[in-house]
Amino acid sequence: MARRSSCMGLLVLILALSAQLGASDLSPGYYGSSCPNLESIVRGVVTQKMDDTIRTIGSTIRLFFHDCFVEGCDASVLIRSTPGNPTEMDADDNKSLAFEGYETVRVAKEAVEAACPDLVSCADILTIATRDAIALSGGPFYPVELGRLDGLSSTASSVAGKLPQPTSTLNQMVAMFRAHGLNMSDIVALSAAHTVGLAHCGKFRDRVYGSPADATLNPKYAAFLRTKCPADGSSDPMVLMDQATPALFDNQYYRNLQDGGGLLASDQLLYNDNRTRPLVNSWANSTAAFSRGFVAAIVKLGRVGVKSGSDGNIRKQCDVFN
Repeated sequence: MARRSSCMGLLVLILALSAQLGASDLSPGYYGSSCPNLESIVRGVVTQKMDDTIRTIGSTIRLFFHDCFVEGCDASVLIRSTPGNPTEMDADDNKSLAFEGYETVRVAKEAVEAACPDLVSCADILTIATRDAIALSGGPFYPVELGRLDGLSSTASSVAGKLPQPTSTLNQMVAMFRAHGLNMSDIVALSAAHTVGLAHCGKFRDRVYGSPADATLNPKYAAFLRTKCPADGSSDPMVLMDQATPALFDNQYYRNLQDGGGLLASDQLLYNDNRTRPLVNSWANSTAAFSRGFVAAIVKLGRVGVKSGSDGNIRKQCDVFN
């Protein structure tokens, strides 16, 4: 048994280290001389898209997370399926990724190509756009590490089991995050992305209408959700994940958890579990502490599975391979 535990521990260590391979090639000033206006170009596009709809915020952030957790931060989630090759985009866990995230990256890539052709990867553009969506909606601004290449493959079959589910237990999430070199603090931090965006009723209907209903859900919040989501599942509308400040990237998410107002079961368990509750309480009480923790976590996330050398290239168009 001890030998088996040792082998499992070694496997986890190897996975965590491999998740960071290529990260040493990243640098905030990577395009400083080759495309000096890169970040201002992307920020302009994100600003316009956010003016069009607040859905841009959550959809762009979620796209980044889904990309990095499957085959690394390599823009493989952006590739469109072709006959005989269903890609990550069409995997079941990615079908709910909103159009606004994809469109933000597409338009940003076109603008960047016009200024700096064949120089900037889609993976880096998605990384910058995510930072800007966070900062422009009131969250922390942080330097982004750049220098990623775009991945050379994208398959729907590679997605299954790689992404947290609304019903995931904390132990399941810990194992999933650990495989990418991320820890429990990173889980609590990155879950704050649910302070913006929307979720389909199907993702939490059992919490509201189950037999019994989820006792950890605030009764008044449950009553509100019943006005939005039909019990019979005849339709699957979307609900704002944070009713208090839906267009702000802030620490209201943690205060919602304290009040039993986490929309997904996997959100609420962060307060219910004694292992993560102290951090939820700390970040609910301090915007500065939350910002530090979130920035540390999302920078680490951006280092996962980075492609370099012959493992990647720079796509001319983000949704098709060169």
